[in-house]
Amino acid sequence: MGGPFEGQPGPVQFRQPDNWSISDDSQLTLATCEAITQASTVSAEQIADHFLQWYRARRITGVGASTLKALRDLDAGQHWALAGAKGEMAAGNGAAMRIAPLAFCLDPQDDRNRRLIRDVCRITHHNEEAYVGALAVVTAVRSGAFDHSAPPDLLETVLLNLPDSRVRDRISNFNSLHDVSIADVAAQFGSSGYVVESVPLSLYAARFIDRYRIDEILRMIIEAGGDTDTNASMTGQIIGTWIGASQIPERLIHSLPNVNNIERIVSDFAAVLDRNL
Repeated sequence: MGGPFEGQPGPVQFRQPDNWSISDDSQLTLATCEAITQASTVSAEQIADHFLQWYRARRITGVGASTLKALRDLDAGQHWALAGAKGEMAAGNGAAMRIAPLAFCLDPQDDRNRRLIRDVCRITHHNEEAYVGALAVVTAVRSGAFDHSAPPDLLETVLLNLPDSRVRDRISNFNSLHDVSIADVAAQFGSSGYVVESVPLSLYAARFIDRYRIDEILRMIIEAGGDTDTNASMTGQIIGTWIGASQIPERLIHSLPNVNNIERIVSDFAAVLDRNL
């Protein structure tokens, strides 16, 4: 839904796309699911190898500069632990946008699991803020999948699991906001691909599921402008965990290209979780 509006400043004049395509966020999330399915475990090496397979098969498109650099380095034979972009310019949301599947496999309260989440982030992003943003998404998804927390408690739940960082500070700021629209929050704090803007905004938007339908919330965060596809993707991942697939409008699901292949990847991933959890 957000792809056609990526990079536009808000307010965006939203319209349903005529021809749907899968964004890089969903492509890399699905590749992560497939890698975990084939390995029956979470392995940074296996996930990086899967990203490379998809990249070589031209199944990954529209990625940001940091992720593209990592994919090109992997294609040139670079070790996965060295391929990711480094420095302040690597503080994008490219790790957070694809990390959600790990929430069903790893508990970030466990130190070893936390290190593994960091390793998976570093395939593309060697940056502490990028890692904390991904950790926030993992915690948010787990809160819906296993803790059954209420949407209004989401930001407080996530804050308890994050180290001191700009991402944490921004989420803390948002936690004190009440009844401020998604558009107004984005206008004041930003909605770009900078992880300090995008992840807190996505968490904030997800809280509105106790008031609006998923398609309405996705439309609102897209209308806020900025990194519209990634912001909508992360918001949808968190909301989807709360409401379940049966509550996602069928018209949205059937608008997806290659939906049978997507459902196969997801079904195989779920089967692995059933065996291992």
